[in-house]
Amino acid sequence: MTKSPLVAYFSMEIGLDPLMPTYSGGLGVLAGDTVRSAADLEVPMVAVTLIHRRGHFYQRLDAHGWQTEEPVAWPVNDFLEALDPRVTVEVEGRTVYVRAWKYTVRGVTGAAVPVYLLDTDLVDNSPWDRTITDVLYGGDAHYRLCQEVVLGYGGLCMLRALGCGDIPRFHLNEGHAALLVLALLEEKLAARAEPEELPADVIESVRDQCVFTTHTPVPAGHDQFPADLARRVLGTRRCGWLEACGQNDTLNMTKLALRGARFINGVAMKHGQVSHTLFPEYPIHSITNGVHAVTWTSSPFQALYDRHLPDWRRDQLSLRYAVGIPDEELWTAHMEAKRALADFVNRETNAGFDRDVLTIGFARRATGYKRATLILSDLERLKRIAGQTGGIQIVFAGKAHPNDQEGKEMIRQIHDIRDRLKGTIPVAYLSNYDMTLARLLCSGVDVWLNTPLPPMEASGTSGMKAAMNGVPSLSILDGWWIEGHLEDLTGWTIGEKIDACLEPSSGMDQCHADALYTKLEQKVLPMFYGDRAKYIDVMRHTIALNGAFFNAQRMMGQYRRNAYRLAGQSIDGG
Repeated sequence: MTKSPLVAYFSMEIGLDPLMPTYSGGLGVLAGDTVRSAADLEVPMVAVTLIHRRGHFYQRLDAHGWQTEEPVAWPVNDFLEALDPRVTVEVEGRTVYVRAWKYTVRGVTGAAVPVYLLDTDLVDNSPWDRTITDVLYGGDAHYRLCQEVVLGYGGLCMLRALGCGDIPRFHLNEGHAALLVLALLEEKLAARAEPEELPADVIESVRDQCVFTTHTPVPAGHDQFPADLARRVLGTRRCGWLEACGQNDTLNMTKLALRGARFINGVAMKHGQVSHTLFPEYPIHSITNGVHAVTWTSSPFQALYDRHLPDWRRDQLSLRYAVGIPDEELWTAHMEAKRALADFVNRETNAGFDRDVLTIGFARRATGYKRATLILSDLERLKRIAGQTGGIQIVFAGKAHPNDQEGKEMIRQIHDIRDRLKGTIPVAYLSNYDMTLARLLCSGVDVWLNTPLPPMEASGTSGMKAAMNGVPSLSILDGWWIEGHLEDLTGWTIGEKIDACLEPSSGMDQCHADALYTKLEQKVLPMFYGDRAKYIDVMRHTIALNGAFFNAQRMMGQYRRNAYRLAGQSIDGG
């Protein structure tokens, strides 16, 4: 890695290690996979995030499914290297000192991508300022905005202090990092000795450096702050620059990032269309997400691929050749992964899972639009379907945001229904869903269920992780599944495709529930229990078609070619 990388990747959360609670869900895990794939492909990149000393949260579920949260204590020194430089940022007119810790991600060839985790827990800061980088998505709007000042301004200052001078591209992963745009403007103005003005060519110069990826159409994913709060935290002068960037009554972080980026993309083809509907004044491209293949492939399948596809770790396109893996070996690997999951579920929940029963997995953030309870809408019909075949068992996992009462109630409802189904359909809810549990679940179930309310699913990546392990999806046609779905070949669809609209139609829950039950009854269960060879063929094509494409190696290749284009410079560092 050179002193001045070609790309600096800014993200509020990055999933680097299951024992480091520096991520909350899909956005952070995707960021981690992005960094891992950059290391594999030897992309000269650095990443910047916050340290989150108290983590996202530790989830406790009581016997009735009520969630409570606790801070996560983790030994920072065991994972990170302390760095010497100290930089300062201005927050509410105060000087706040920032240090950085380093985590090194190494790729398959040994290439490294350093990740710098910013930290305000320094004795030079006031007690409150020392907590700014403690809790991911914690506190109120004031706390969040102060965090975003540290990420944007502090991140740029830290890179300069570490000797990263001429960085051609800055990648803003979601709007949380948008104050980086202001920091770059400020830096350019200082170099010109024109601190009181914001010439149009300076804005264009910053735009030429920045790439922005938006990840969700859900309003909660787009940070907005009242003008008085922005003025209080940022100061009058910087708010004047915000006005020059089109920010008036409200500081909208997404719109600031849109205004300040030369290349903007959604994270699936459909999401790009939906984002353009939300922000029609901006050209929005699409780069569909992918997952880091080696990270999310279970040990049995890693061994299987090593035997039959020896180049797969360096070249995920070679997963296409999974079409030649013999049935028996594929099924043996699957049953080994399934046994590990069933044993874990039974040990943790005493649910009585049977390794020979069709196992459906649903694991993601617990929030309303994900509709975790859709499969439990009609219990009598579900029991009848299970009774007519060899049975069904369902495993759930996922955390609700501490302020998401609807999400918490959903978890409680699943626990209540679990008790009502006891003796007919085993149901388990696993607590503290994290990267380790995700890998166990995505590889150990027989079917990966995904039921978002369209068009709210920007991309979704859990089904991609399942595909790396030959697990087909049963999913609503939204997000990535519009691109990955081939009926009876890579899995099955629930309902029809919804056009890029912003208001879901009424009655969609009932329609999708009926379609879900029909697909289970008429296709999935008969194939699983009655035509095992065909089921294995679906698993094989799930790997060959979806695993070979929906991986972070392909995704990073698209970012290199389409987003990070650099005139006269090789993105490969040559």
